[in-house]
Amino acid sequence: QQGKRFDAQLAATKPTHKRLWAEIVRAKLQQQAAVIETTGVSTAPLDALVKKVRSGDPDNTEAQGARRYWGLLLGNNFRRDKNDSGLNSFLNYGYTVLRAATARSVIAAGLHPTLGIHHHNDGNPMRLVDDLMEPFRPMIDLIVWKLQRDGATQITPDIKRVLVQSLYCDMQTGMGATPAMVCIQRLAISLAQVYL
Repeated sequence: QQGKRFDAQLAATKPTHKRLWAEIVRAKLQQQAAVIETTGVSTAPLDALVKKVRSGDPDNTEAQGARRYWGLLLGNNFRRDKNDSGLNSFLNYGYTVLRAATARSVIAAGLHPTLGIHHHNDGNPMRLVDDLMEPFRPMIDLIVWKLQRDGATQITPDIKRVLVQSLYCDMQTGMGATPAMVCIQRLAISLAQVYL
């Protein structure tokens, strides 16, 4: 079964990958808008971008959304920097937890993590994982926003616990409230079915 899935994954056409990437970008922008709405800010800038996403995202709508999103969520002075401390270290830890859960789901679905949809960095053995975790990143962002709102400034064991527990937070789906970890698993299985 896994061999069939690898073969199907390898045989996927460029138009299929472009269509899949557009769906991922739309989902990420929608999730970012949901986070912004939760904070009480207008989602209009992100909602407008969702409608502009085209196959393969040639206009890099994802990056446009990120520029607007971070300013709306954490203020215009915030800069996403993987090497920075403070809130960036919270995000780094949360994304690492999310990446590990996504990697488990990709492997369990019988897919090869190196064969990405959009990410193509030669030094990255988890390209597909990085593609599939994109729509779930805003879930981590919201938790970090709440931690900041509550006065957290340094990463501690308690904050790490909160970020790990994010995988058990419910997301609203067509089947009702579903833990994020289950949503990630369903996404990986769904992708395997698309390839087949």
